Amino acid sequence: MGTVRQADRAPLVAFLVANVVSICGTRVSAIAIPWFVLMTTGSPVKTGVVALAEMGPLVLSKAFGGPWIDRVGPRRISVLADAASAGVVALIPVLHMLHALSFPMLLVLVAVAGALRGPGDAAKGTLIPDIAQAAKVPLERVTGLESTTERLAGFIAFAIAGALITLVGEVNALWIDAASFGVCAVLIYRWIPRRHQAAENAADDESEGSYGQRLLEGWRFLRKDKLMMPLVLMIAVTNLLDAAIAAVLLPVWIRDHGFGPGHTSLILLSFGITATVFALVASAVGDRIPRKLVFTLAFLICGAPRFVVMAFDAPVWMVMVIYAVGGIGAGFINPVLGALFIERIPRQMLGRVNSLADAVCWTGVPLGGVVAGAAIAGIGLAPALLAAGVVYLVATMSPVLIGRNERWNTTQDPTGPLETEAGLSPVAVPTS
Repeated sequence: MGTVRQADRAPLVAFLVANVVSICGTRVSAIAIPWFVLMTTGSPVKTGVVALAEMGPLVLSKAFGGPWIDRVGPRRISVLADAASAGVVALIPVLHMLHALSFPMLLVLVAVAGALRGPGDAAKGTLIPDIAQAAKVPLERVTGLESTTERLAGFIAFAIAGALITLVGEVNALWIDAASFGVCAVLIYRWIPRRHQAAENAADDESEGSYGQRLLEGWRFLRKDKLMMPLVLMIAVTNLLDAAIAAVLLPVWIRDHGFGPGHTSLILLSFGITATVFALVASAVGDRIPRKLVFTLAFLICGAPRFVVMAFDAPVWMVMVIYAVGGIGAGFINPVLGALFIERIPRQMLGRVNSLADAVCWTGVPLGGVVAGAAIAGIGLAPALLAAGVVYLVATMSPVLIGRNERWNTTQDPTGPLETEAGLSPVAVPTS
């Protein structure tokens, strides 16, 4: 009996380990590549161009890769994208050692790596229902554990990335990033269940329509859903503001108050620790909580207060406390949102709809720093923080009005498919 239970949990463990390895590798790369460019070219402008070269294709491939995920299958796309990413990233140090790495070539490699990451990441999210079913755990537990490992790996990786690059050098750090993609490909290939692959492909083969028609079908489904589309637009706004505070508003506030980068790290660490702990709590109780209430309260706690406390020149210890409390709310957001979306999207459309939703959510991220910088230049730091806090609060309150007649919680049968809402196709997801 114990052997069966262990075998059931193997896909979940492999998925979580792959998530940690992938995030750690990506975070190291996010520091190593810009540092590599800065050290080899001495140009901050070129460093920024490289970052843009990765993010642009990543967002676009997230949006347009969904139909391929649904047709080819999420497991296969994830493995292929990770294996190809390992080769592309490894080419950077190889060409550098051969003195054949020009700046245009670096831009091409980084752009290709970003384009591969988009569908690769989206495919892993599409695997979640199969993993929950194989492990015989509630969907919220998988999304909660995914969020926990993501946050944990994120701040651990940022903490060790600088030391790693100092120890082995930025070029050798890219070898580690390439290896992380290879490890993920092996984990997903070896342990993630493949029994739904044939069913997914058969469903797509039976459906009519070209790639463009399937993509349009996914967009129409997202646009017409009275709960998902408003939530996606809300997240796009809050992501923009989160990017603004992380990239510009917080560092400028720290500098203007005479503090150093160490204070920035402590503030972000206080948020990261509580967010990680409470994402774990969400994974344990997520299937028993009122989603709409928890989602709204979570955003009220983690959103506007961070901006307001700095706008009124609170002491740095109070800013740390507000960030730590905000992390409590943040821990619940992704588990609730992930389970909600997976339940509402028909399984055969999960790849394209989820990818489109994710891409829309990311649209504001590249603009966050630009908007924050322009706001500080135009009205000053404190008014910019206060204005951002007001906008965040308005966006946060939207769940109270969004989908008043829509169900946020879906009744599940322990052995059968989800009980569906009107107009939605059934999605087979196991429960406790």
